[in-house]
Amino acid sequence: MSYANLYEVPGPRGIRRNRTLAAGVAAVLLALAYVVYVRFDAKEQWAADKWTPLLRGDVWATFILPGLAGTLAAAVAGVVLAGLFGLVFATARMSDHRWIRVPAAMVVEFFRSVPLLLLIFFAVFGSYVLIGVNISAFAAVVFGLTLYNGSVLAEIVRAGVLSLPKGQREAAYATGMRKGQVMRLVLLPQALRAMMPAVVSQFVVLLKDSALGLIVGYDELVDRGLNGIAANFSNVIPAAILIAAIFIVINMSLDRLAHRLGAGGRPSRSG
Repeated sequence: MSYANLYEVPGPRGIRRNRTLAAGVAAVLLALAYVVYVRFDAKEQWAADKWTPLLRGDVWATFILPGLAGTLAAAVAGVVLAGLFGLVFATARMSDHRWIRVPAAMVVEFFRSVPLLLLIFFAVFGSYVLIGVNISAFAAVVFGLTLYNGSVLAEIVRAGVLSLPKGQREAAYATGMRKGQVMRLVLLPQALRAMMPAVVSQFVVLLKDSALGLIVGYDELVDRGLNGIAANFSNVIPAAILIAAIFIVINMSLDRLAHRLGAGGRPSRSG
C-alpha cells in the first residue's frame, strides 16, 4: 500500500535532515534518562530492597491484582455505558426534531464541560440528598466515567457521521430505507469504522481516568498498587514505575486492537 497520498515523501536532503533530528532527539532523551538514573541512584531508588517486594507473589495477590481488577471493572463498565450513551446522544443530536436535538446538545455540552472529578464527587455526596442513599464508590466512578466520556464519544460519533459523503445517505433513501434504518445500517457502521482510532483513544482516556476513584476511596490500581505498596515498603518510585508500566501495557494493547479493527474493516487495496 502506498502512503504518498498522505504526505510528501522526503528526498535525500529531507531524509538526512530527519535522521539528524531523530539522532538529536534521541541524544536529548538519553541525556535526560541518564540524569534521572543518577538522581534516583543518589537517593537509593535502585536499591534491591526497594524492588524485590514487587517480585513477591503475596504483594501481587494483596495489592496489584485486586487493584487491577478494580480498575478493569470500572473501565469495562464505563466503556459499555459510555458507548451506549454516546450512540444514543449522537443520534439524538442529529435528529430532525428540534425538541430532541436541542436538549441532547445541552446534555452533551454540559457533561463535556464539567470536570470528571466533580461528577464523581456529586455522585458520592449528591446521591444521599437526591435518593437518601450513598451510592458505592464503584457506582460513583462509573457514573462519572459514563457521563463525561459518553459525551465526548457522542461528539466523535456525530462528527464521523457528518463526515460521510451525502451520497451515502441519499443512496440509502433511494432504496426505500427509513431514517432509522439509514442511520443504523448505513451511516453508523461506516462512521464507527472511520472514527475507531478516536473512539479507542477515548477509551484509553477512560481507563486512565478510572484512577480518580482513589479520591473517593475506590479500590483501584493506583490506590492499591501504588499507595498500598509504598505504605508498606517505602518504595514509592519503584511502585509508581511498575503501575505506570501496567497502564502502558494495557493501553498499548488497546491501541493494537484499534489498528486490527480498523484494518479488518477496510477494503483491501492492490498496488
